Amino acid sequence: MLADGVARAFLLERFEEHLALEDGASPRTLEAYARDLTRFAEWATARGVASPGALDAAQLRDFVYHLKDLGLAPASIRRSVSAIRTYFRFLIAEGQLARDPSERLETPRKWRTLPEVLTADEVGRLIGAISLDEPLAFRDRALLELAYGAGLRVSEWIGLEVKDLMLEDALVRVFGKGSKERLVPIGRAAIGAVGMYLRELRPRIEKGEGKGRLFLNARGRPLSRMGAWQILRKYVELAGITKHVSPHTLRHSFATHLLEGGADLRAVQEMLGHADISTTQIYTHVDREYLRSVHKQYHPRG
Repeated sequence: MLADGVARAFLLERFEEHLALEDGASPRTLEAYARDLTRFAEWATARGVASPGALDAAQLRDFVYHLKDLGLAPASIRRSVSAIRTYFRFLIAEGQLARDPSERLETPRKWRTLPEVLTADEVGRLIGAISLDEPLAFRDRALLELAYGAGLRVSEWIGLEVKDLMLEDALVRVFGKGSKERLVPIGRAAIGAVGMYLRELRPRIEKGEGKGRLFLNARGRPLSRMGAWQILRKYVELAGITKHVSPHTLRHSFATHLLEGGADLRAVQEMLGHADISTTQIYTHVDREYLRSVHKQYHPRG
Protein backbone atom coordinates (compact mmCIF):
# COMPACT_ATOMS: atom_id res chain seq x y z
CA MET A 1 0.00 0.00 0.00
CA LEU A 2 1.38 3.39 -1.00
CA ALA A 3 1.88 5.85 1.86
CA ASP A 4 -0.67 8.72 1.86
CA GLY A 5 2.11 11.34 1.70
CA VAL A 6 3.58 9.78 -1.43
CA ALA A 7 0.16 9.46 -3.09
CA ARG A 8 -0.49 13.14 -2.34
CA ALA A 9 2.97 14.26 -3.57
CA PHE A 10 2.38 12.40 -6.85
CA LEU A 11 -1.30 13.55 -7.12
CA LEU A 12 -2.40 9.97 -7.72
CA GLU A 13 -5.94 10.36 -6.38
CA ARG A 14 -6.56 13.45 -8.53
CA PHE A 15 -5.24 11.55 -11.54
CA GLU A 16 -7.59 8.62 -10.87
CA GLU A 17 -10.53 11.04 -10.57
CA HIS A 18 -9.50 12.64 -13.86
CA LEU A 19 -9.40 9.23 -15.57
CA ALA A 20 -12.78 8.21 -14.22
CA LEU A 21 -14.67 11.47 -14.72
CA GLU A 22 -13.07 13.18 -17.70
CA ASP A 23 -11.57 10.32 -19.70
CA GLY A 24 -14.37 7.88 -18.88
CA ALA A 25 -11.85 5.07 -18.34
CA SER A 26 -13.24 1.60 -17.64
CA PRO A 27 -12.93 0.12 -14.10
CA ARG A 28 -10.38 -2.35 -15.48
CA THR A 29 -8.20 0.44 -16.96
CA LEU A 30 -8.50 2.44 -13.74
CA GLU A 31 -7.34 -0.54 -11.70
CA ALA A 32 -4.41 -1.31 -14.05
CA TYR A 33 -3.25 2.33 -14.24
CA ALA A 34 -3.53 2.70 -10.44
CA ARG A 35 -1.36 -0.40 -9.99
CA ASP A 36 1.18 0.80 -12.59
CA LEU A 37 1.48 4.29 -11.12
CA THR A 38 1.68 3.03 -7.55
CA ARG A 39 4.66 0.91 -8.59
CA PHE A 40 6.14 3.91 -10.40
CA ALA A 41 5.72 6.26 -7.41
CA GLU A 42 7.23 3.65 -5.05
CA TRP A 43 10.21 3.20 -7.36
CA ALA A 44 10.76 6.97 -7.65
CA THR A 45 10.42 7.55 -3.89
CA ALA A 46 12.91 4.75 -3.15
CA ARG A 47 15.41 6.69 -5.28
CA GLY A 48 14.91 9.92 -3.37
CA VAL A 49 12.52 11.53 -5.85
CA ALA A 50 9.92 13.46 -3.84
CA SER A 51 7.59 14.56 -6.65
CA PRO A 52 6.95 13.94 -10.38
CA GLY A 53 8.46 17.32 -11.25
CA ALA A 54 11.89 16.05 -10.18
CA LEU A 55 11.88 13.22 -12.75
CA ASP A 56 13.68 13.39 -16.08
CA ALA A 57 13.64 11.32 -19.27
CA ALA A 58 16.68 9.22 -18.27
CA GLN A 59 15.01 8.19 -15.00
CA LEU A 60 11.84 7.20 -16.83
CA ARG A 61 13.93 5.00 -19.18
CA ASP A 62 15.56 3.41 -16.11
CA PHE A 63 12.11 2.66 -14.72
CA VAL A 64 11.07 0.92 -17.95
CA TYR A 65 14.21 -1.22 -17.82
CA HIS A 66 13.46 -1.90 -14.14
CA LEU A 67 10.10 -3.34 -15.26
CA LYS A 68 11.90 -5.50 -17.80
CA ASP A 69 14.28 -6.73 -15.09
CA LEU A 70 11.27 -7.66 -12.94
CA GLY A 71 10.32 -10.03 -15.75
CA LEU A 72 7.12 -8.25 -16.82
CA ALA A 73 5.72 -9.17 -20.22
CA PRO A 74 6.16 -6.61 -23.02
CA ALA A 75 2.38 -6.03 -23.06
CA SER A 76 2.41 -5.15 -19.35
CA ILE A 77 5.37 -2.80 -19.84
CA ARG A 78 3.61 -1.14 -22.78
CA ARG A 79 0.58 -0.54 -20.57
CA SER A 80 2.81 0.96 -17.83
CA VAL A 81 4.42 3.29 -20.37
CA SER A 82 0.96 4.30 -21.59
CA ALA A 83 -0.10 4.99 -17.98
CA ILE A 84 3.00 7.12 -17.37
CA ARG A 85 2.44 9.14 -20.56
CA THR A 86 -1.23 9.74 -19.70
CA TYR A 87 -0.22 10.71 -16.15
CA PHE A 88 2.34 13.30 -17.32
CA ARG A 89 -0.13 14.75 -19.86
CA PHE A 90 -2.56 15.18 -16.95
CA LEU A 91 0.13 16.95 -14.87
CA ILE A 92 0.90 19.32 -17.76
CA ALA A 93 -2.81 20.09 -18.25
CA GLU A 94 -3.19 20.76 -14.52
CA GLY A 95 -0.31 23.24 -14.64
CA GLN A 96 1.79 21.08 -12.30
CA LEU A 97 4.62 20.67 -14.83
CA ALA A 98 6.03 22.82 -17.62
CA ARG A 99 7.65 19.98 -19.56
CA ASP A 100 6.81 16.35 -20.27
CA PRO A 101 9.74 13.97 -19.58
CA SER A 102 7.75 11.02 -21.00
CA GLU A 103 7.50 12.57 -24.46
CA ARG A 104 10.10 10.30 -26.08
CA LEU A 105 9.75 7.29 -23.81
CA GLU A 106 10.00 4.11 -25.87
CA THR A 107 7.92 0.99 -25.43
CA PRO A 108 9.38 -2.54 -25.71
CA ARG A 109 8.02 -2.81 -29.26
CA LYS A 110 10.34 0.00 -30.28
CA TRP A 111 13.39 -1.16 -28.33
CA ARG A 112 16.35 -1.87 -30.54
CA THR A 113 16.68 -5.57 -31.19
CA LEU A 114 20.30 -6.58 -30.95
CA PRO A 115 21.86 -9.21 -33.14
CA GLU A 116 23.15 -12.15 -31.20
CA VAL A 117 26.35 -11.49 -29.29
CA LEU A 118 29.29 -13.85 -29.77
CA THR A 119 30.95 -15.34 -26.72
CA ALA A 120 34.68 -14.72 -26.23
CA ASP A 121 35.25 -18.36 -27.25
CA GLU A 122 33.28 -17.86 -30.48
CA VAL A 123 35.31 -14.74 -31.32
CA GLY A 124 38.45 -16.86 -30.81
CA ARG A 125 37.08 -19.55 -33.13
CA LEU A 126 36.12 -16.96 -35.74
CA ILE A 127 39.60 -15.43 -35.89
CA GLY A 128 41.22 -18.86 -35.51
CA ALA A 129 39.40 -20.01 -38.67
CA ILE A 130 41.69 -17.82 -40.79
CA SER A 131 44.29 -20.17 -42.29
CA LEU A 132 47.71 -18.90 -43.35
CA ASP A 133 47.12 -20.79 -46.59
CA GLU A 134 44.67 -18.03 -47.53
CA PRO A 135 46.39 -15.55 -49.88
CA LEU A 136 44.81 -12.62 -48.01
CA ALA A 137 45.03 -14.16 -44.53
CA PHE A 138 47.01 -11.26 -43.03
CA ARG A 139 44.40 -8.76 -44.23
CA ASP A 140 41.47 -10.84 -43.03
CA ARG A 141 42.99 -11.36 -39.59
CA ALA A 142 43.79 -7.64 -39.25
CA LEU A 143 40.26 -6.76 -40.38
CA LEU A 144 38.49 -8.99 -37.84
CA GLU A 145 40.89 -8.26 -34.97
CA LEU A 146 40.44 -4.53 -35.47
CA ALA A 147 36.66 -4.69 -35.96
CA TYR A 148 36.20 -6.63 -32.70
CA GLY A 149 39.14 -5.06 -30.86
CA ALA A 150 37.92 -1.48 -31.42
CA GLY A 151 34.14 -2.05 -31.70
CA LEU A 152 33.92 -0.48 -35.15
CA ARG A 153 30.88 0.06 -37.36
CA VAL A 154 31.31 -1.52 -40.81
CA SER A 155 31.57 1.93 -42.42
CA GLU A 156 34.42 2.66 -39.98
CA TRP A 157 36.27 -0.60 -40.84
CA ILE A 158 36.35 0.17 -44.52
CA GLY A 159 36.87 3.92 -44.10
CA LEU A 160 40.05 3.60 -42.01
CA GLU A 161 43.18 5.04 -43.57
CA VAL A 162 46.76 3.98 -42.89
CA LYS A 163 47.44 7.40 -41.38
CA ASP A 164 44.67 6.81 -38.81
CA LEU A 165 46.76 4.11 -37.11
CA MET A 166 48.84 5.01 -34.07
CA LEU A 167 50.18 1.56 -33.31
CA GLU A 168 52.97 2.77 -31.02
CA ASP A 169 50.35 4.48 -28.84
CA ALA A 170 47.96 1.50 -29.14
CA LEU A 171 45.29 3.79 -30.65
CA VAL A 172 43.29 4.11 -33.83
CA ARG A 173 41.62 7.32 -35.04
CA VAL A 174 38.07 6.64 -36.15
CA PHE A 175 35.65 8.91 -38.00
CA GLY A 176 32.15 7.89 -36.99
CA LYS A 177 28.67 9.23 -37.71
CA GLY A 178 28.69 12.85 -38.85
CA SER A 179 32.47 12.60 -39.38
CA LYS A 180 32.88 12.85 -35.60
CA GLU A 181 36.44 11.88 -34.66
CA ARG A 182 37.32 9.62 -31.74
CA LEU A 183 40.44 7.79 -30.56
CA VAL A 184 39.91 4.14 -29.64
CA PRO A 185 42.45 2.00 -27.77
CA ILE A 186 43.42 -1.33 -29.35
CA GLY A 187 45.03 -4.36 -27.76
CA ARG A 188 48.06 -6.51 -28.52
CA ALA A 189 46.20 -8.94 -30.77
CA ALA A 190 44.88 -6.17 -33.05
CA ILE A 191 48.22 -4.30 -33.07
CA GLY A 192 50.09 -7.49 -34.00
CA ALA A 193 47.65 -8.45 -36.77
CA VAL A 194 47.55 -4.96 -38.29
CA GLY A 195 51.36 -4.63 -38.08
CA MET A 196 51.80 -7.97 -39.87
CA TYR A 197 49.34 -6.97 -42.62
CA LEU A 198 51.07 -3.61 -43.16
CA ARG A 199 54.47 -5.26 -43.34
CA GLU A 200 53.81 -8.49 -45.22
CA LEU A 201 50.80 -8.03 -47.47
CA ARG A 202 49.47 -4.52 -48.06
CA PRO A 203 52.58 -3.26 -49.94
CA ARG A 204 52.26 -6.24 -52.32
CA ILE A 205 48.60 -5.68 -53.21
CA GLU A 206 48.67 -1.85 -53.29
CA LYS A 207 48.82 -0.89 -56.99
CA GLY A 208 48.49 2.86 -56.57
CA GLU A 209 44.69 2.75 -56.35
CA GLY A 210 44.31 2.26 -52.61
CA LYS A 211 43.57 5.95 -51.88
CA GLY A 212 45.36 5.64 -48.56
CA ARG A 213 42.76 3.18 -47.22
CA LEU A 214 43.98 0.56 -44.78
CA PHE A 215 41.97 -2.40 -46.06
CA LEU A 216 42.26 -3.27 -49.75
CA ASN A 217 40.72 -5.96 -51.92
CA ALA A 218 42.74 -8.43 -54.01
CA ARG A 219 42.95 -5.86 -56.84
CA GLY A 220 44.50 -3.26 -54.53
CA ARG A 221 41.41 -1.06 -54.35
CA PRO A 222 39.59 0.03 -51.16
CA LEU A 223 37.59 -2.81 -49.65
CA SER A 224 33.84 -2.30 -50.09
CA ARG A 225 31.12 -2.82 -47.50
CA MET A 226 29.96 -5.94 -49.36
CA GLY A 227 33.55 -7.21 -49.46
CA ALA A 228 33.85 -6.85 -45.68
CA TRP A 229 30.51 -8.69 -45.23
CA GLN A 230 31.67 -11.56 -47.44
CA ILE A 231 34.96 -11.94 -45.56
CA LEU A 232 33.11 -12.12 -42.24
CA ARG A 233 30.50 -14.56 -43.57
CA LYS A 234 33.23 -16.84 -44.93
CA TYR A 235 34.95 -17.23 -41.56
CA VAL A 236 31.70 -17.54 -39.62
CA GLU A 237 30.93 -20.61 -41.77
CA LEU A 238 34.46 -22.00 -41.45
CA ALA A 239 34.31 -21.59 -37.65
CA GLY A 240 31.01 -23.51 -37.53
CA ILE A 241 29.19 -20.64 -35.80
CA THR A 242 25.45 -21.10 -36.30
CA LYS A 243 24.34 -17.70 -34.93
CA HIS A 244 23.41 -14.94 -37.35
CA VAL A 245 26.57 -12.81 -37.43
CA SER A 246 26.79 -9.39 -39.07
CA PRO A 247 29.56 -6.79 -38.83
CA HIS A 248 27.50 -5.11 -36.10
CA THR A 249 27.58 -8.37 -34.10
CA LEU A 250 31.32 -7.83 -33.53
CA ARG A 251 30.63 -4.29 -32.31
CA HIS A 252 27.91 -5.52 -29.95
CA SER A 253 30.22 -8.29 -28.72
CA PHE A 254 33.00 -5.75 -28.07
CA ALA A 255 30.68 -3.61 -25.90
CA THR A 256 29.08 -6.53 -24.08
CA HIS A 257 32.41 -8.20 -23.25
CA LEU A 258 33.82 -4.93 -21.87
CA LEU A 259 30.80 -4.41 -19.62
CA GLU A 260 30.79 -8.06 -18.50
CA GLY A 261 34.42 -7.54 -17.53
CA GLY A 262 33.49 -4.54 -15.35
CA ALA A 263 34.23 -1.62 -17.71
CA ASP A 264 32.74 1.77 -16.92
CA LEU A 265 29.67 2.60 -19.02
CA ARG A 266 30.92 6.09 -19.94
CA ALA A 267 34.26 4.68 -21.12
CA VAL A 268 32.40 2.21 -23.37
CA GLN A 269 30.21 5.08 -24.63
CA GLU A 270 33.35 7.00 -25.59
CA MET A 271 34.89 4.01 -27.37
CA LEU A 272 31.70 3.27 -29.33
CA GLY A 273 31.26 6.92 -30.29
CA HIS A 274 27.72 7.19 -28.94
CA ALA A 275 26.53 10.78 -28.51
CA ASP A 276 23.98 9.78 -25.87
CA ILE A 277 24.76 7.37 -23.03
CA SER A 278 21.21 5.98 -23.23
CA THR A 279 22.26 4.32 -26.52
CA THR A 280 25.12 2.59 -24.70
CA GLN A 281 22.89 1.58 -21.78
CA ILE A 282 21.19 -1.01 -23.95
CA TYR A 283 24.32 -3.17 -23.52
CA THR A 284 23.86 -3.27 -19.75
CA HIS A 285 20.51 -4.92 -20.40
CA VAL A 286 22.05 -7.45 -22.80
CA ASP A 287 24.42 -8.22 -19.93
CA ARG A 288 21.51 -8.64 -17.53
CA GLU A 289 19.81 -11.05 -19.92
CA TYR A 290 23.04 -13.07 -19.99
CA LEU A 291 23.24 -13.08 -16.17
CA ARG A 292 19.60 -14.13 -15.96
CA SER A 293 20.18 -17.04 -18.35
CA VAL A 294 23.25 -18.17 -16.36
CA HIS A 295 21.25 -18.02 -13.11
CA LYS A 296 18.39 -20.01 -14.64
CA GLN A 297 20.78 -22.61 -16.02
CA TYR A 298 22.95 -23.16 -12.95
CA HIS A 299 21.03 -22.17 -9.84
CA PRO A 300 19.34 -25.19 -8.17
CA ARG A 301 16.11 -23.23 -7.85
CA GLY A 302 16.48 -21.18 -11.03
